Amino acid sequence: MLTVLITGTNRGLGLEMVRQYAGQGWTVLACCRHPKAADELQKLAAYHPDQIEVHALDVADFDQIDALAQTLEGRPIDLLINNAGIFGPKYTVGNDMRQQFGHMDYDIWVEVLRVNTFAPMKMVERFIRNIEAGRLKKIAVISSVIGSSTDAEGQFYAYGSSKAAVSKVFANLAVDLAPKGIAVGIFCPGWVPTEMGGPGAHVPIEDSIAGLRARIDELTLENAGQFRRYNNDALHF
Repeated sequence: MLTVLITGTNRGLGLEMVRQYAGQGWTVLACCRHPKAADELQKLAAYHPDQIEVHALDVADFDQIDALAQTLEGRPIDLLINNAGIFGPKYTVGNDMRQQFGHMDYDIWVEVLRVNTFAPMKMVERFIRNIEAGRLKKIAVISSVIGSSTDAEGQFYAYGSSKAAVSKVFANLAVDLAPKGIAVGIFCPGWVPTEMGGPGAHVPIEDSIAGLRARIDELTLENAGQFRRYNNDALHF
């Protein structure tokens, strides 16, 4: 049985990843900040008691990442999906302008970078031995077209820059980890109507995650480091 570790699984994309991977017979190490409050995740875990393990993890707290790595030390992990992320303030919600030009909150910018960029790197550093021990040896990060240089639309500076940065970080990881036989992929889920995506999004979450799973299945050392949308469209850094 293959094992996947997924961050940010209490709702949205991460929750659907847990549902689909468990449905395909994987062992899922589902991580979220507050497991006791993650009702839907707990229901899934109860339905798949032999496949889903729920672990408490706030990726912004690097001590918690270290603690989880110690808990899972020596356990092979075939696939690591860095999904956890935050968007930051939205002017469309309560007219919160702290991520807009002329109104930037730089402390929030650092917080968004810590969760979206620094934490995925930290996860790879701490779980690299688990991945080396796995059969598939794959690592994925969920980025966004908002971080693509060719799709810049202005606004949302903290989120956009954090996704641009994490995409570049993982492109470099693809090079550094290739000698270990580890394939690294960068993926955009499309605009999905989750809490982060909002009601205007148009890609059904089931289609998004099914597409991402297909892209991860196709991930090899030969195509590692590429930036792909869930539907396999190529994106640019």
